[in-house]
Amino acid sequence: MSGNKTVETDASVENFIHSVDKEQKRRDCWDLIAMMQEITGCQPKMWGSSKIGFGSYHYTEASGREGDMLVTGFSPRKAALALYEMPGFEAFEKKLEKLGSYQTGKSCLYLKNLEVVDRDVLNEIISTSVEIMKSRYDCSF
Repeated sequence: MSGNKTVETDASVENFIHSVDKEQKRRDCWDLIAMMQEITGCQPKMWGSSKIGFGSYHYTEASGREGDMLVTGFSPRKAALALYEMPGFEAFEKKLEKLGSYQTGKSCLYLKNLEVVDRDVLNEIISTSVEIMKSRYDCSF
């Protein structure tokens, strides 16, 4: 059975952000770091080669596979910022209506940039996501 490919590393978050090619996306990264640091109370860590994560939790799947994953975080992908809100989005339907322009995946919130969203609503979504994760898992921050 293979392990989780996305693991916490000792790579430099600052160096990673400096490697992001667009200035707006770099500014958005620093803003997200500030927001997520405030919410979680912890320092950002690199997860794999392209995710910036805050906190961690241990999971065990029905198959028996287990591992550790970030509680919340993001990745500055080419097309959009991918925010990882691990409990999914069922609890956020009303808040998403007020967020602004976005797309979702299973546990990812895709934002073109932070200028097109209501940052107060985004803060609420991230905060609620972290609280849900704390209630479900033994999270480390």
